[in-house]
Amino acid sequence: MHKVNINGKTVLAPHGQLLSDLLIRNGNAVEHPCGGKGICRKCMVRVNGENVLSCRYKIETDVVVSIGDNAQILSVTGAAETGRLSQNNCFVLDIGTTTLALALVCLDDKKVISVMTAVNPQRVFGADVISRIEYCRNNGVKQLRLLLADEISRMINKLDVGKKLPLFVAGNTTMLHLFFGADCSGMGAAPYTPAFLDIQNSTGEELGISGVGDIVSLPCVSAFVGADIVAGLNFVGWPKKGKYNLLIDLGTNAEPVLFSADDIVCTAAAAGPCFEGANISCGMSASDGAVYSFANGKAETVNNSVAKGICGTGLVDIVAYLLKNHIIDESGYMPCEKYNISADVYITQEDIRQYQLAKSAVFSAVLALIKLKEITFADIDKVFISGGFSAKINIDSAVETGLLPREFKDKCVCVNNSSLLGCIKYATENSDLSAIIKNSEYIDLSLNKDFADLFIENMMFE
Repeated sequence: MHKVNINGKTVLAPHGQLLSDLLIRNGNAVEHPCGGKGICRKCMVRVNGENVLSCRYKIETDVVVSIGDNAQILSVTGAAETGRLSQNNCFVLDIGTTTLALALVCLDDKKVISVMTAVNPQRVFGADVISRIEYCRNNGVKQLRLLLADEISRMINKLDVGKKLPLFVAGNTTMLHLFFGADCSGMGAAPYTPAFLDIQNSTGEELGISGVGDIVSLPCVSAFVGADIVAGLNFVGWPKKGKYNLLIDLGTNAEPVLFSADDIVCTAAAAGPCFEGANISCGMSASDGAVYSFANGKAETVNNSVAKGICGTGLVDIVAYLLKNHIIDESGYMPCEKYNISADVYITQEDIRQYQLAKSAVFSAVLALIKLKEITFADIDKVFISGGFSAKINIDSAVETGLLPREFKDKCVCVNNSSLLGCIKYATENSDLSAIIKNSEYIDLSLNKDFADLFIENMMFE
């Protein structure tokens, strides 16, 4: 056994253990957006004064490890805190791949009393659902579930209601599996089989979550269109007769849903984690020092701190700026090695390519659904943008870079966390979700005859 001093606290580690595993076990986890493959370089720590990747470093002697504080991710829910405690309250939880959002809700007046957010602790196992599924397949679901349950308990105890309340839960299909302790490995490969899609019921005692009584989740549509999308549709409501609306949830994955009053088609686009800062040279989550806006050559950062990296909305703005100023051409080619945003923050050619892959996946998925229903842009009344992206996204930049069609420019409505808001509506109004589930058709883009061609076409910038 070797002695490992982590920020002043000494623990023991067996010879050859990965440092990242030791950090996770002792609650000093750093993020591994790439799932521990050693390619994102976001798990850098200092060992005996030298920078190392914790997911690659094997402990073979006594060492001193220094890690920074885990940054709190900026998360805007859109829920107004206007309610007061009564005798009839509940908790509402959105389990995002990146962040958790918890609301304390008064059921009597149907208003939100308090909202808090936190980083999903499972991020240490990877930024996207595929990484979590892979970890579950190799190691089981127990550690993933316990990490989540502990963080949710901490959030609930911080609200300090003093008695157990019911909990309503929404999230994508993978996150709900991990929440309930169900094996999600069947969703990692074709035919992508979930253990459940229906409403799930449990208790806080059964799941090890303090301060909670009965637990109920919203239903899912498919392995990759979960209760978060069902909740989102519940929140935005139906379009007027003869029209379609579009809900696009942008996060670690992208789920576009095209829907009329009695017709819903939905899909999931494998956009990759670049919108969350992963696979980007200076990418980071929307935490302190992240560049979230870039206009006229000037960067705005979270908390107005010194620029440390680039989060998703900042990446969209930067690419738009480079296009407008002819620093990159329509193919995405950038003649310089990198473009500096600040002294320590920059964007590279490979970063541009990552963005092109992501934006083409989203744009092409939307077009594939429109072609499938044989409608035009004019038939779409409103475009709801939800997810962590929506709070700070610049729609002009999204259109300029081809993330969204130009025809959507004046139709976009940003709704922040539509999953949490829709779950609150479900809890307070006892919403009937049967029409959403019954009328939803999931489209597998790998089997769609148009998507592959559209994806290639839309890689270019206009």
